[in-house]
Amino acid sequence: MPGKVLVLLMCLLLHLGSASGYKHVVFVHGLLAGPSEFDYFIQLIQEYHPGTPVTNVDFFTYGCSFANIWKQVEDIAAELKPVLTNETAEGTVLICFSQGGVICRGLLATVPHNVVTFISLSAPLAGQYGVINSFPWIPKFFKNVFGHLIYMLFYTSIGQKCFSLANYWNDPHHRNLYRKHSSFLAVINNETKQIDPRSQEFKDNFLRVQNIVLVGGPDDGVISPWQSSQFATYDDEETVVPMNEQEKSILSTLCSTLT
Repeated sequence: MPGKVLVLLMCLLLHLGSASGYKHVVFVHGLLAGPSEFDYFIQLIQEYHPGTPVTNVDFFTYGCSFANIWKQVEDIAAELKPVLTNETAEGTVLICFSQGGVICRGLLATVPHNVVTFISLSAPLAGQYGVINSFPWIPKFFKNVFGHLIYMLFYTSIGQKCFSLANYWNDPHHRNLYRKHSSFLAVINNETKQIDPRSQEFKDNFLRVQNIVLVGGPDDGVISPWQSSQFATYDDEETVVPMNEQEKSILSTLCSTLT
């Protein structure tokens, strides 16, 4: 975490703006967490950039963070709308951790925002596949069974409606089911079998971002694969395919001109 804190602080110092007009900083917490997750970061901002406006999202905390991702995006977007759409402001720095990064992808795709910099901290931006490795008390057998069989629940209408993790579960062995049933990640990635009517809106809004900072590393212990924090995915042999080696990368799919 100290390394991530340093990276975050450097990014903030570069992007907050001058004393005459600081950018608004918005924090979005991760799965099974709450706004206290960013208390230390906020202290740093107050110390190095006093007067910077800060919003620390206090929605869908802890157990409630398992709610449907679209529901979270919609409610948080409604709460943040005065900040994200303020055309007279200096802009917004959006800082999102873990599942919060997935939620922020939804915000960036659906809101005609003023976000100047999107900072993603260990977020499964290209999806999750596998059980959290940082929980040693979970038997390996259970992890294997969960990882290989949970798609039977996650790729159903009930799974997509009730579990946030299902909304960005990206099983490399069941790509057709992912493209057919994923109601969030496949939709905003423009990976569904039929183009979503909102795809052009998603593209236009996403391209309003001026800077993207992706933070993640092999010591993560939560995101699987950890390279998902940088838009990498598994192939059907569970080999990590970096974004720049993908036949059609997520970002290129999202940002390409739709016809």
